Amino acid sequence: MRKKIVILGSTGSIGQITFNIVKKNKKNFDVVLLTTNKNIKDILKQAKEVKTKNILISNKFHYLKAKKILKNKKIKVHNDINSLNKIIKKKIDYTMCSITGLAGLKPTLDSVKFSKRIAIANKEAIICGWNLIEKEIIKNKTQFIPIDSEHFSIWSLLINESKNNIDEIILTASGGPFLNKSNNFLNKVNPKDALNHPNWKMGKKISVDSATMMNKVFEVIEAKKIFNLDAKKFKILIHPKSYLHAIIKFKGGLIKFLAHDTNMEIPIFNSIYFNENKKIKNFNINLSKLNNLNLFKPNINNFPVLKMLNKVPKSSSLFECVLITVNDELVKYFLEMKIKYTDISKNLLKLMNLEFFKKYSSKKPVSIKQINKVAQEVRLKTKELCIK
Repeated sequence: MRKKIVILGSTGSIGQITFNIVKKNKKNFDVVLLTTNKNIKDILKQAKEVKTKNILISNKFHYLKAKKILKNKKIKVHNDINSLNKIIKKKIDYTMCSITGLAGLKPTLDSVKFSKRIAIANKEAIICGWNLIEKEIIKNKTQFIPIDSEHFSIWSLLINESKNNIDEIILTASGGPFLNKSNNFLNKVNPKDALNHPNWKMGKKISVDSATMMNKVFEVIEAKKIFNLDAKKFKILIHPKSYLHAIIKFKGGLIKFLAHDTNMEIPIFNSIYFNENKKIKNFNINLSKLNNLNLFKPNINNFPVLKMLNKVPKSSSLFECVLITVNDELVKYFLEMKIKYTDISKNLLKLMNLEFFKKYSSKKPVSIKQINKVAQEVRLKTKELCIK
């Protein structure tokens, strides 16, 4: 039987990898829906390649443009990403949620309701609205698989294991392009330098987060929420080769780790074909990397944003939404060359200590509307305080 699949954000990096996996075995899949914000060229090509009957283009201008192009075609073109329930009428087998930013939270929540299995690659959705997502997952009996390489690794290692037996979980970090660089050097770096990641091909925002190691702060918060564990159970180690993704130490003394190449095709492939014993091609054990793991603790002076881990509340709160929004804005200002690279961490630590931002740590997320309102308030306040 053909597997019914939806790819939200099919023209982004994660979406394209997912699409290419499906395309290689398209006779096994019925691609029900593909979505993009405004990348008409790629989504029309994708729709043609796998004979998709529905595409969704969020940007109104590009939606209207695509409607004209497909006037006499059999493909239906939709525009409202917040009305997926009007397009998807029956349960489907697999949904990849890879729309970036808070714009992906509502589609992710909607997708849970019509998906037997949901793969989420949107860290903003998990960090800001996990309690809302988890409620729908339980209610709809949907299988959830995290796609970030670290969280997919933890998830894989914990299959058939009791969480009560966990002593410690270690997330690994490459250290990014500025590992062991001096503060004088960091004061002079430009966006092009920060985007030059040594191991991974990623978007601009996540590349800068990897350089500052803010991505690890977010990954610990995500893992804490997804696996319902105390944040103190998590540690971070630098691993420049990015071959190990997670290490779990159990109370009985056993240590498990998961390794794979720096290619997101691997966790995505395994999320699609979970428990199906399908073989992925062209990935062998890299003995050179395995024999030279080179793990060590990060220097807090080189990566000051790691101090934020001590400020994250134990229970889900709007503080996490504030943190991710402030960081988003600061990274955007850096990419626009309005602030220096070192100003990202300096401003982040300064702003998150202000009462305006700290007050949200006692408030629980209750709705998407509330989360979006807080994010908008925080964006405006961050601009007011950082851009003169």
